Amino acid sequence: MANGDYYQILEVARDASHKTIREAYRKLAFQYHPDRNKDNPIAVEKMKQINEAYAVLSDPRKRKEYDTLSQEYGPSGYQRFRQAYSDEDIFRGSDINQVFEEMARAFGFRGFEEVFRESYGQGYQSYEFRRPGVFGRVIFYGPGYRRGPRRTGQTGISSTPAIRSGIVGKLLQYVFKKLWGIEAYEKGNDWQEAIYLTPWQAMQGGKIKYFHRRNSRELIVTIPPGIRDGQKLRLRGMGEKGKGRGEPGDLYLEIHIKRSLFQKIRDSLRI
Repeated sequence: MANGDYYQILEVARDASHKTIREAYRKLAFQYHPDRNKDNPIAVEKMKQINEAYAVLSDPRKRKEYDTLSQEYGPSGYQRFRQAYSDEDIFRGSDINQVFEEMARAFGFRGFEEVFRESYGQGYQSYEFRRPGVFGRVIFYGPGYRRGPRRTGQTGISSTPAIRSGIVGKLLQYVFKKLWGIEAYEKGNDWQEAIYLTPWQAMQGGKIKYFHRRNSRELIVTIPPGIRDGQKLRLRGMGEKGKGRGEPGDLYLEIHIKRSLFQKIRDSLRI
């Protein structure tokens, strides 16, 4: 977004109300949602643009600073704004997650967490915290997500990915819980395991039993007909448990098709 104009991106007037800005974002987020635009890189980039525009214009302080720079420097006001605001600064405190969750409930789309991980990279991480009458989300970005410079004089969390995802995450949870009585939520990690099928099972598909070793549970797994060696099945919510009542991760089963006796003999006779 080299010469971005947040108002043009959201297709609203510069004096638009907060309600108008939110409604415009809802409309565009639905239009360019990844679940409605699979394998469309243009839609992915457009989604990132409207996310950034809404995060700025829905925040009165950020919007005021952006307007001031735009009035003073014209088209280059965006670049000056981005020199002062990093990605973390822009998305901090945004309610984008609420809009995504509303669409997920209404239209069966994927939720906020999954969409943002896919769009912004695996370094994306978020924490939810809540207590009676209070709800919020803290968003961080690690490798794979573009960062801008930190605002001059700003204090806060280091931009080092390893520190942010480890020590800082634990520190946040401690602060929320001990000082404010707020419980932090963190999604569990995804797990990967292997599942072995006979050529007949892979060709015909159907339901088979699988023993989930990490959870010591027997699962019934549905195999799609014609599945190929190396493909993966996703079992939602069967990964590591979330922290502080956060949702669990997913379990990915990699398909391994056993060789038949004929194939083993044939392979052994190959020169």
